[in-house]
Amino acid sequence: MRSILVRCLCILLLAAGAAHADAARKGVILVLGDSLSAGHGIPLDAGWVHLLAEKLTREGYPYRVVNASIGGDTTAGGLARLPAELARFRPAVVIVELGGNDGLRGTPISTFREQLTRLVDTARSSGARVLLLGVRMPPNYGPAYTQMFHKVYDEVAARTATPLVPFLLKGVATHPTLMQSDGIHPTAAAQPRLLANVWPTLEPLLAR
Repeated sequence: MRSILVRCLCILLLAAGAAHADAARKGVILVLGDSLSAGHGIPLDAGWVHLLAEKLTREGYPYRVVNASIGGDTTAGGLARLPAELARFRPAVVIVELGGNDGLRGTPISTFREQLTRLVDTARSSGARVLLLGVRMPPNYGPAYTQMFHKVYDEVAARTATPLVPFLLKGVATHPTLMQSDGIHPTAAAQPRLLANVWPTLEPLLAR
């Protein structure tokens, strides 16, 4: 009886070791975002980041996804916590989805541009490939500010040679049935569309 128990324990330890080794072999995709990526108002397993993790597993990509998104975060907040996230996870790819709260708070465009650029540069300095996800401001913020805000993503992407998804909520923000009652956050039903917006630009950054 004792030998059987020992044998079972050895099998369990070997299986655990194999699982740990498999996880260690997988590259990390770190998502640094705000509530749009944290899954505000919807189940965590319905968010586009979780759907990305499922897609990678299903299609045989050797990556695990770490969602380091925090509701309400800004580019300044991202800069404050990114170095620790890079040191902890050593990601192969960093997806930066920040800026929406900067815009909602009326952050000066020059400050927003500088901080977004530093986010990209900091992530890349760790050896990670970087993908930038853009957002848009509601029109009630005025055409001058919203146009300058939108342009920042294009400018930073061009200056740093970083792949850009111009508008994460493309095909979603203009459809009230796909938005929550606050008019800012997409519903669970919209999440596959968000992933579809991200995937074509993300996929070239990945290795099989």
